[in-house]
Amino acid sequence: MAQKVQSLLEPAEPMVTAATAGRWDEVLHSLRMSGTFYCACRFESPWGVAIPESPGEARFHLVTEGTATVYGAGIQPIALAQGDFILLPRGAAHSVADDAGSPLIPYQEISPEYLSERYAQYQRGGNGPGTRLVCVTARFDDPLAQRLLSLLPDTIHVRGSSPDREWMQQTVQLIASEARNLRPGGETIITRLADVLVIQAIRASIEHEQGLRAGWLAGMQDARIGQVIALIHQRPEHAWSLASLAKQAGMSRSALSARFKQLVGDSVMHYLAAWRMHVALSSLRQDRIDLGQLAERVGYQSETAFNRAFRRHVGESPGAFKL
Repeated sequence: MAQKVQSLLEPAEPMVTAATAGRWDEVLHSLRMSGTFYCACRFESPWGVAIPESPGEARFHLVTEGTATVYGAGIQPIALAQGDFILLPRGAAHSVADDAGSPLIPYQEISPEYLSERYAQYQRGGNGPGTRLVCVTARFDDPLAQRLLSLLPDTIHVRGSSPDREWMQQTVQLIASEARNLRPGGETIITRLADVLVIQAIRASIEHEQGLRAGWLAGMQDARIGQVIALIHQRPEHAWSLASLAKQAGMSRSALSARFKQLVGDSVMHYLAAWRMHVALSSLRQDRIDLGQLAERVGYQSETAFNRAFRRHVGESPGAFKL
């Protein structure tokens, strides 16, 4: 099946209004990257790198000089010009090259020069035209961020020459300047600005992608349903009931149930249970945590009740995922 590629070339009607800006701040704030690795690369044609699938990681390529092509199984060749960047939110397998016909080297064979634990430089190629790239690999550990990334297209292409991308052009120019002549503090500047570009790309995708205007993202745009979703996300440990959530939203239980189902496509209480399990699964994969403590963290009064609910929603016991 061909992977979905999104190209953010033209402005569109924003899906986020002032009334929901605070809740969207919560979503975007969750996009804190961890385990991040940055590499400033210089290639001379012919060149190409084959990058394997990396589930759980996002990959990002920014062209600061020259041109590049990104392609792969199910990904039609995407031409990147200077100032363009591409984001693969879930780490789909792909290749980056000067041309789709150029020979590829496996990503595992690259041996960059490490300038720090998280930043490196790499140079390779022949005698042809040069290309400079800033490449980023990162994880998003927050459960809300993981849920958001699962809804995004496989590939997001942002063209720097678009008229409404002045913010990006200036950021890219700063990154390019630092990557060409790395000065004291340059690594920090590049990494911080690259983080901004990644989050901007995700935000632009949310604003432009019609398919994201459904489910919990659609619910976030509704004043009352968005409030309920935010409460569930912020306080999964609370003993929420349909009645207490309806009271918080200023709605009757029947009105909340109907409106939530219409927008989100799920019942309120099932969404609450699913979110608690999402948080629990994320915690199990990242932390060495006692199951009793985890049960309390996600709103269960006993470890037994938590284990039962976890197995019902996930299909396995929590111990199967524990670090």
